[in-house]
Amino acid sequence: MARLFLIPLALCILWYLVMNHFQIPFERGRKGFYWIIGLSAFLIGFLSLMLHLTASS
Repeated sequence: MARLFLIPLALCILWYLVMNHFQIPFERGRKGFYWIIGLSAFLIGFLSLMLHLTASS
């Protein structure tokens, strides 16, 4: 559970490498970082909720 923060970190690093490879300026690629962080936050929230709902008492 504590390692879920690695998902957006790894995706942001991958997106940064793609931007460097295709020489995309940071100003144009910034929206990709917003999407990565937003979708990752949703995924982490959903997975956390499911863990709490399905935890045995």
